[in-house]
Amino acid sequence: MQWVIENKDGNNTMLPVKMLTPTQLKAAVSPLAWKILQLLAQKPDYPKGLGKRLKVHEQKIYYHIRRLEAAGLVKKLRTETKQGALANIYTIVEPAFAITLKELEPATKLFSMPQSYREYLEPFIKNGRLDALIVIGNPEPHGPDKAKGHDGLYATDLALFLGTFLNFVPSSSIKLDTDMREVDMKRNLILIGGPGVNAVTAKVNAKLPIHFVRVKYNHNYFTQLKSEVSGKTYSEESYAIICKTKNPWDKNKAILVIAGRRFFGTKAAVLAIMQHFDEVCKGNSYNPKVHARVIDGIDMDSDGEIDAVEFLE
Repeated sequence: MQWVIENKDGNNTMLPVKMLTPTQLKAAVSPLAWKILQLLAQKPDYPKGLGKRLKVHEQKIYYHIRRLEAAGLVKKLRTETKQGALANIYTIVEPAFAITLKELEPATKLFSMPQSYREYLEPFIKNGRLDALIVIGNPEPHGPDKAKGHDGLYATDLALFLGTFLNFVPSSSIKLDTDMREVDMKRNLILIGGPGVNAVTAKVNAKLPIHFVRVKYNHNYFTQLKSEVSGKTYSEESYAIICKTKNPWDKNKAILVIAGRRFFGTKAAVLAIMQHFDEVCKGNSYNPKVHARVIDGIDMDSDGEIDAVEFLE
């Protein structure tokens, strides 16, 4: 059985639907035929009864009933005695009709989500399938700083979150930054970890509206976050960013960067997505058109683990 589904304010309403061919559509679209279908959708009836309700001669009703029955849009439900004669009672085959101009595609759980969720996720999820690579930093020393990627641990939590919107997950959806090739860079990308531990984040970092910068202090270097939206800088180790932007290697694709100054900042960013995705979707507090947020991870119960977040912009 096929269905037509409408979502309003997060609530779904639905009806069984019959898909129409051009011939069937032709039988249904005349004004009188359409009125007959609407009345039969309310309750079954026989042609003479329909004629009385529509104030039309019953011969015209018979003509359209025969066409609609031949087209498979109405069917005889039963025979009754009406005014001393046998009468055929008709009903519609389904309470809704539809036409398609291309083949149906796999259903996606996104339709039941708020519009803001769909707009945020659809570059990365199409027709219920993940259409993106999740890129994590190699846990072995690599890059100029010989860094080890510990942030990849939180890719599992992110994958579980994305899975609530998916009907299908491809087997090769996660890659190490050191395994990325030129063709991979032109896909939709979800980057886990900052530029120090993720080589792909390092390549796109300067193009982000909120990015990582190296600062020298007492002959040592450390990174902080610099927001081109607010002009502010953020230096605490628990700070992180969630930035969605166009892919510089293919403008038709998108990149989502989830990265902290340290790995526990990345944990805070993933936690923000899982617990407060509606807030993530709102965009930057200084400019909602920019999908870039600054997150602060908070240890609410003082057990040494981040368990809450605060949005700083």
